[in-house]
Amino acid sequence: QASRLVELPYSSSEEDGDDDDGCSPAGDVDLPAAEWDPEVWWPVPPKPNAFSQCVRYLAFLWNLLFLLLGLLTLAVGVWGLLAKGSLQGERLALLGSDPMLLFVLAGLGASAVSLAGCLGALRSSPCLLRFFVGAVLAFAGLEVLGGLLLVVARRRLRDALRDALLLCLLRYQDEPDLQFLVDEVQRSLRCCGLGSYRDWETNPYFNCSAPGVQACSVPASCCLDPWQNGTIANTQCAFGALRLGDVAASTVVHMGGCVAQLGAWLHGQAGGIAAGAAVLVLLEAAGVLMALKMLGDITARGVR
Repeated sequence: QASRLVELPYSSSEEDGDDDDGCSPAGDVDLPAAEWDPEVWWPVPPKPNAFSQCVRYLAFLWNLLFLLLGLLTLAVGVWGLLAKGSLQGERLALLGSDPMLLFVLAGLGASAVSLAGCLGALRSSPCLLRFFVGAVLAFAGLEVLGGLLLVVARRRLRDALRDALLLCLLRYQDEPDLQFLVDEVQRSLRCCGLGSYRDWETNPYFNCSAPGVQACSVPASCCLDPWQNGTIANTQCAFGALRLGDVAASTVVHMGGCVAQLGAWLHGQAGGIAAGAAVLVLLEAAGVLMALKMLGDITARGVR
């Protein structure tokens, strides 16, 4: 019986039409030879042209530059926090008002967005490129919103600036960054205090009831001539200035406050500030356009 077994050849649907169980892969239908060509079903994506390659590498270098700037800003902020001990347990409550925290947040934001742009351009990743475009557009929207608030709510922003300067005045000795900032403003604008030099009486160290040697004094940056013999800084040039009358104090320190001087300076620098904002917007627009061009190329090539 075994010798009578015959190995039957595989029969196609033409020979055995009633054995179709639906499992054969479209074998029951004759297809043209072109449709069986793998290149028809899975086409080879065309190579990007020279312009697309140039845009890709230019976008990578553009994001790499901003990534380095963001990391530098982040390093400066972290170094400032560590140098002042702001990350210690007893000083964490004051961390929110530390100017170095702005450097840390700005550095983190710029680094994250630029890193996404770098990797998206290098790996042709649509997800990273979309994240980069969305983040840059969000930053641009915040900048436009800030500009509109600056124009519309100028009076409220002036009050907010005054409150910020008052905070700097009260914490003058506690924060080295604030001390440096206040001294630079007073020395550059030739002013003292917020409205007048007597605003320094609100400082607990310069108040006349304070027990220290700085009682009834103002910072040396308020002095008309803060130098001794023209070469050495005289840190005691304004000692006792609050005990003097206005006429006598006018020969030692600047009488006018810094709020009005700072407002006049900002008004005079409005053109430069607008030009800087325009350049920043153009840089962001260039980055977004390059990312959109790469997304268009990826979509055209059918890359998933």
